[in-house]
Amino acid sequence: MNTNFGFVRVAAAVPQCHVADVEANVREVKQQISEAIEEGVEVICFPELTMTGYTCADLFFTQQLQHNALRGVEQVCEFTRGKSIIVLVGAPLKVDNNLYNCAFVITDGEVVGVVPKVNLPNTGEFYEKRWFTSGRAVRESSGAPRIPTVELWCGDVPFGIDLLFLTRNYCFGIEVCEDLWSPLPPSTQLAIQGAELIFNLSSSNCVTGKHAFRRQMLTQQSARVHCGYVYASSGVGESTTDMVFSGSTYITENGDLLEMGDRFLRESNMVITEIDIERLRTDRQRNTNFTKDQHGHYRHINVAPIESEASTEPVHRHFSTTPFLPDKGEEDLYCSDVFAIQTNGLARRWEHTHAQTIVVGISGGLDSTLALLVAVQTADLLGYERQRVLGVTMPGFGTSDRTYQNAMRLMEELGVSMHEIPIREVTTQHLQDIEHDMNIHDVTYENAQARVRTLILMDLANQYNGLVLGTGDLSELALGWATYCGDHMSMYGINAGIPKTLVRYLVRYAAANFYSDDTRATLLDIVDTPVSPELLPTDEQGQIAQKTEDKVGPYELHDFFIFYFLRYGFSREKIAYMASVAFEDQYTSEQIEHWLDVFMHRFYTQQFKRSCLPDGPKVCCVSLSPRGDWRMPSDVCEMK
Repeated sequence: MNTNFGFVRVAAAVPQCHVADVEANVREVKQQISEAIEEGVEVICFPELTMTGYTCADLFFTQQLQHNALRGVEQVCEFTRGKSIIVLVGAPLKVDNNLYNCAFVITDGEVVGVVPKVNLPNTGEFYEKRWFTSGRAVRESSGAPRIPTVELWCGDVPFGIDLLFLTRNYCFGIEVCEDLWSPLPPSTQLAIQGAELIFNLSSSNCVTGKHAFRRQMLTQQSARVHCGYVYASSGVGESTTDMVFSGSTYITENGDLLEMGDRFLRESNMVITEIDIERLRTDRQRNTNFTKDQHGHYRHINVAPIESEASTEPVHRHFSTTPFLPDKGEEDLYCSDVFAIQTNGLARRWEHTHAQTIVVGISGGLDSTLALLVAVQTADLLGYERQRVLGVTMPGFGTSDRTYQNAMRLMEELGVSMHEIPIREVTTQHLQDIEHDMNIHDVTYENAQARVRTLILMDLANQYNGLVLGTGDLSELALGWATYCGDHMSMYGINAGIPKTLVRYLVRYAAANFYSDDTRATLLDIVDTPVSPELLPTDEQGQIAQKTEDKVGPYELHDFFIFYFLRYGFSREKIAYMASVAFEDQYTSEQIEHWLDVFMHRFYTQQFKRSCLPDGPKVCCVSLSPRGDWRMPSDVCEMK
């Protein structure tokens, strides 16, 4: 596990099917096994009734087909001897004069277990009960196996629907086709009992609408039981008489579709990717309802495939550089949800406190812009005049003309009450009072300005019966990039649950979808402005001299770190590796390691700021609220 960070490489394979021609099917399966081994695949899953084909109908009754099928499994089994792979193939198997539709688990020349199908479809175009017996028949009413083993050419082999397969690094279970479609899929109980991967050998024909429904069902089931799900269904060669098969393949993980193969291909094909076992274990660990049923009767079968010499790095796995942003096609729903969470949270606080106004400092930067947009939308939601939102710009030593003009234009265009209160003189007086040299631009010089601004906002809130709306975002809180008792403090932290990359995305989205040309132009210029607290004097050209990302690092990297550290608790080594894959063309490994060290150091040392945060709505899958998602001692030691 330590060498591959918990990733397991799996394949869903669709061999070119030759109905009832076991010899031809074995050739196709062997070829795909060889290809999978070259790719370093650990487990390969084939469709239901791989050896014979699904549409043999009454030929399943013939002794010749039954014999050929078992002989085919034996040939595949022998082919795997000395090879580093686990193979799942399907074939009919007669036990006690009942015929079962089975999945065979094979590795290193041995069949280590046989799992019969439980739910047999018998409606419409399906009539499996004509030939097969349900796997339930092999269990006593108490749940214990009535037929614990079957005798094969290799000896007695575990047989039943109560089998869990344990490798050195993970546990997997099996269900067959219709089992997934049942009201209580076997995979649910398999997962509760410890299966982290579920493999489904399927033969599902194609009709309109079925593909989308099946995909939805697979992602939902993997999310419901926090598992990886690998699904392989029969290809076009199975299409006989009245049914057409498309060769659907899917690999899902905890609700995410990792891979989906092309359909209706006329040659053998497979999809390969890696499933993150550590990710699954994190969610199971946090889900207190996901507890093992101690009363279940399940047998654990040890599976020990030969160690592969191929690379175990997740070369097929894609890691988004922006894990907090919406997937393509989901932008509208995602952004509308974010704004709805923020506006409804603020509306509730505004109504409950009977405040007359909302007071928000406007710097011309991203965070204060988003806060102002939310405040205006909240006023609209409540039917209040927008002038009940008090926008306050407070130019200081580092305020550039660009941000100042954008702040003024934005407040005017949105129709809020505008206040301009320069802080240069009062800050100068304060620094003189504490005998601080104005030419020393250190943390005292910077933080004095932030605290003066907060003092002004708080006093205005008292003066106008208002609430001070905080503007700091999740990324800044994670890094501790906030002045304690300065911008760190407010009466409601509207952006506290939103990382910087999402703040930028939301402002751009609002510009494109909510506002007229003038306001859109202002918002887009704000998006393009370098992120800066503007606490150090501008350069000779009046441009921003202090750029946050030069100091603490790129926010896109930090948001990537935040997501995988807070959401899944991954080690810094794994996060660094994933970042090197995701940002391969943007940052070197040395740069990623450097900024990850910066992130970890700041995250651990700045908890005291997060331990006393004001209220703020949780928006994304993680939060740093000391009352919500994240609780950590303020004086904790940094883990190495």
